[in-house]
Amino acid sequence: MAETEKRHVSFPYLPPSAELRQKYPDIFRLDSALKPRMLKRIFDVVFSLFVLLLATPVLAAIWLVYKIEGLIIPENAGPVLFFYNAVSAGKIIRKFKIRIIKQRCIDVELASKNDWHAFQNEWNPECRTITGRFVKKFYLDELPQFFSVLLGEMSVVGPRPLAVHHYNRDLAQGNVARKLLRGGILGLGHIRKGTNQMGDPQFEYEYIDAQQNFGPIRAFWLDVWIIWRGLRLVVKGGGL
Repeated sequence: MAETEKRHVSFPYLPPSAELRQKYPDIFRLDSALKPRMLKRIFDVVFSLFVLLLATPVLAAIWLVYKIEGLIIPENAGPVLFFYNAVSAGKIIRKFKIRIIKQRCIDVELASKNDWHAFQNEWNPECRTITGRFVKKFYLDELPQFFSVLLGEMSVVGPRPLAVHHYNRDLAQGNVARKLLRGGILGLGHIRKGTNQMGDPQFEYEYIDAQQNFGPIRAFWLDVWIIWRGLRLVVKGGGL
C-alpha cells in the first residue's frame, strides 16, 4: 500500500490477538469505563495547568503568526482552532486541535457535523499552511487538548481518543481499550509512533492492566515514564 493510501486509512489498529484475549480475559469482560484513580486525576490537573501556563506565549505566538500569514496569503486565513467529535472512555467528546491546513482543504459540510473526515487533508503536505507545517512537526497542534484534560474529558496519559468512525471500526474488531479508559494526549502505544509497533493493541492492554493491578505510586511513575518518552518525540520534531 502506498504511503498516501496508508495515511488515508488512519490509525490502523490491529484486532486483539487470541494471545491477548487469553492474557487479559478480565479486561475483555469489562463493560463499563474504569474510574480514574485520585492520584492520576490530581496529576492530570496539576500537569495540565503547568503545561498551559508554559504554552500560553506559544499559543499566542501561533495565533499572531497565523493572522499575519492569513493577511499575506488569504487562502491560509481562517480560525486557529477547530474540533471534531472523538471518543474517550466510550463517550463522545470534542477533540480540539490547532488548524494546520488551508481553508480550501476543509470539507465545509462535514466540518459542520464535526466529522474528522472534514480535516483529513492534514495528511496532504500541499494542503498545509506555512505555520501548520511547523506546528505539526512539533505536535503543537495537540496543545489545546490540555483544556480537555482539565475538564476531565481526557487524561495526560491514556490511549489516544479516536474519531467516532475510527473508534467504531476499532471496537467492531474487538478492541475495548478506548471504551474502558479516558483518552490520553500520550499513550503507551502512541509513544511508538513512527515504528512498526504503532497500531499494535498489546500496549493499550498492558496499560489497562497496569491501571488495574499496579499500586498508585507505581502507576504514577509509569505515566511519568510515558510522558518522558513523549517529550523526546516532541523535541525530535517527528510529527508527520
